[in-house]
Amino acid sequence: MNKYEIAKRWFARYIGAEPDRIGNYILLTNFDHHLKSFCERFDCEVWGENHPMQSATNSDGLSMINFGIGSPNAATIMDLLVARSPEAVLFLGKCGGLKHSTEIGHFILPIAAIRGEGTGDDYYPKEVPALPSFKLHKFVSNKILERKLEYRSGVIYTANRRLWEWDEDFKSYLRKVSAIAIDMETATLFLVGHKNGIARGALLLVSDLPMTPEGIKTAESDKLVTAEFGDLQLDIGIEAMTEIGEKGEQIKHFMF
Repeated sequence: MNKYEIAKRWFARYIGAEPDRIGNYILLTNFDHHLKSFCERFDCEVWGENHPMQSATNSDGLSMINFGIGSPNAATIMDLLVARSPEAVLFLGKCGGLKHSTEIGHFILPIAAIRGEGTGDDYYPKEVPALPSFKLHKFVSNKILERKLEYRSGVIYTANRRLWEWDEDFKSYLRKVSAIAIDMETATLFLVGHKNGIARGALLLVSDLPMTPEGIKTAESDKLVTAEFGDLQLDIGIEAMTEIGEKGEQIKHFMF
């Protein structure tokens, strides 16, 4: 049995929908807010409410999948998507800003991600970088600039643990690697997407500034960030991926 056959067999078990119900262009997220807002906007139903991952597809064929939190889940969704073979996926996630130049509410288009999560080691040697698809990021960048918004670019550090803000040795290490932000999924999504020949990108929202005690995320601060900036992030993602579908020739040849 090959990888495609295995992915197809397991697809609905994880996502709650068969591969043919998922569109050719996909927004990935790990926040219930985004999937709920997506369904409200397009009056579409959530599939897989009792499954590990949930999904929805609008009438234009744009899909969103909430794959959960963490690197193993990121690898799982990118492997499962082998059964669908989409044209492109864009991750709408959050990250912690590590530089003085990043502020809460900033958007980041990563140029690469440092593989601190470990999951990627099962796919490629350490020397292989985790990179997005350039043409996809260029397209998303244009959508941001058309709105007269700023964004940051830089290297993301993808970690394998959530609670690290107390660890001064790790914080010192983060300063040395000069990452602009930290998350738990981006490197894995990029690397496994590369392995599976899936064009991939990430539009990250800076939700906290964890290098300082007052900047560490709380449940309350996270809700405020989502309320103020979450819909804007979703707007940009929907607009970009919808127009990519309409202007497919423009981004037809992705490099992996």
